[in-house]
Amino acid sequence: MCAPLRELAIAELARRQHSVVALAQLTALGLSPSAVRSRAACGRLRRLHRGVYAVGPGLLTARGRWMAAVMAYRAGAVLSYLSAAALWGLMADRRGRIHVSLPTRSARSREGIEVHGTVTMSPRDVTMVDGIPCTSVARTLLDLAEYLDDRGVERAIEQAEVLRLFDRRAVEEVLLRGNGRRGAGRLHRVLTAARDPALTESELEEAFLALCRVHGIARPEVGIWLPTQEGYVKADFLWRSSKLVVETDGYRYHRGPAAFERDHRRDQLLQLAGWEVRRFTWRQVTTDAGLVAATVAAALAEPG
Repeated sequence: MCAPLRELAIAELARRQHSVVALAQLTALGLSPSAVRSRAACGRLRRLHRGVYAVGPGLLTARGRWMAAVMAYRAGAVLSYLSAAALWGLMADRRGRIHVSLPTRSARSREGIEVHGTVTMSPRDVTMVDGIPCTSVARTLLDLAEYLDDRGVERAIEQAEVLRLFDRRAVEEVLLRGNGRRGAGRLHRVLTAARDPALTESELEEAFLALCRVHGIARPEVGIWLPTQEGYVKADFLWRSSKLVVETDGYRYHRGPAAFERDHRRDQLLQLAGWEVRRFTWRQVTTDAGLVAATVAAALAEPG
């Protein structure tokens, strides 16, 4: 490969991998080990871990640091525990060390990386988020239960519900395979406590209308079909003069990427049609009514 094409290939590789490349990838593109050392000496490459480099002088993003930590180990390494939870958006991880899991009984940690050896991880527990190999949401919740208390695990599950990522069946299946693991009992306990009966559409509607009455919020129109550029979309609750729509999500045992994409598309179509959209889960409506009411009241008070 000629030099200009090689430089373009390295730049494209770094772009896909959050500015991080591996030595093996560089040599596959035609750079000799001495050429890699020369680039590192002049700052064109920055050594992050053994055999892993950042391209260019800029600061790495969190995703770049996570990618580098995974690439520091052999094939099969995945981002996990608190770091995977942060990647999925379930919680913030401010504890410094990056968590990586390997399909082996033992593994050696490196500076800034906490490694977990595991023989219970299956292909179903592994996925990719933004190009970074990581544990699935279900597996991540099981891992988190080793580090967090009951309320911490509950908050992570609630956030997964809000993001339409929570799949109860997948979590229960992970628990079956992970029986005996530290944290399995805690996750099972939190799941059992959260197994509230699902509200029907009419029950959720009544709960939200009652919330409005109690908190002095004007009664909305209910179940109104609104025109969008792709046809009509049904709004759960509508304040016409304030151009506000509130959507309430009934609890489902299976909320995956398809539901996530569908709901966000509906919200975007309504926004393009000139409506402001606020979305709440049934759990928020029934257990955190004050926050829901304050959010709706603030939206109704916004000019225009």
